[in-house]
Amino acid sequence: MFFTADYEAGSKRASGLFLFCFEGETQVMIELRNLGKTYSNSGKPVIALEDINLTVNDGEIFGIIGLSGAGKSTLVRCINLLEKPTSGQVLVDGKDLTKLSGKELLEMRRSIGMIFQSFNLLEQRTVLKNVCFPLEIAGVKKEPAQARALELLELVGLSDKKDAYPAQLSGGQKQRVAIARALATKPKYLLCDEATSALDPTTTRSILELLREINDTLGVTIVVITHEMRVIDSICDRVAVIDQSHIAEEGLVSEVFANPRSDIGKQLILRQDDAESAFRSFSGKKLRLVFDGVTSTKPLISEMVLACQAPVSVMFADMRDIDGIAYGYTIVELPDDQRQADKLVAWLNASPIKYYEEA
Repeated sequence: MFFTADYEAGSKRASGLFLFCFEGETQVMIELRNLGKTYSNSGKPVIALEDINLTVNDGEIFGIIGLSGAGKSTLVRCINLLEKPTSGQVLVDGKDLTKLSGKELLEMRRSIGMIFQSFNLLEQRTVLKNVCFPLEIAGVKKEPAQARALELLELVGLSDKKDAYPAQLSGGQKQRVAIARALATKPKYLLCDEATSALDPTTTRSILELLREINDTLGVTIVVITHEMRVIDSICDRVAVIDQSHIAEEGLVSEVFANPRSDIGKQLILRQDDAESAFRSFSGKKLRLVFDGVTSTKPLISEMVLACQAPVSVMFADMRDIDGIAYGYTIVELPDDQRQADKLVAWLNASPIKYYEEA
């Protein structure tokens, strides 16, 4: 049953058409169950994905992060069956895509848009005709197709480029055209495979802001594949970390960022090389202070030093302010004086700050 209303989704608000689920009705979501993908290389099996279990909820921006070769691009391509899984299920709105006929799969794919690192625009077509292309394939008549395309070019800020060709556009403009094209058939889902990897930092920010706007205003569920934590941190609600064909960990971005549990999560998020470089000149006892929900305006470390009348050395910090809440960590060295160190530890035990000793 559909209703039009305002609703809360984490820290963001959106309004529009969405699905209330009652008993017996299908919930709108993407679900991967025991997903596996194996390739053959000269007759030898190469495992790209193994036993992947993930759920992407309606209306969220879900990130999948991993190093090159970890399997993340294969994973996102399995969601719309551009890559056919070797085992497991891909459920979209309750339908197992691996069981659909060719015609049924084609129809489902219209609800799943996709954008790529290399843009994949048709060079011989104008911007307007590129956006119209999926509508032509779907059999939409020329006039309504062009009206839809112009509406989307307005959304992505490229109305003035409708008659330009891809060769005349910057990388950021090409990606905006690709986003408009992906939205042409009014999909429920948008898959982004390293969509900002070829862009400079400023252009990346503008594309991420556009994706967040699309999520907020159109209610499109977005899956973001990337190797950059800054992309996940900027727009995603939840994140899965993939390593060597397996999901290493999963959770809210704020939780994974503040306290990654897996080795690959720590490697991607904590920038260990920088931290280890800072450690070398310090020989005292070190604590990692984890901030995962503390009000960012409170100067807690300053309060600790003043309350205990004991100094600490701040060795390394990686913090984010998300909606007025501090997420991240700070590594400090305790003083050599054991009494002072004990006072600082006692203060931390009574504070909202989580901490643990660094090796």
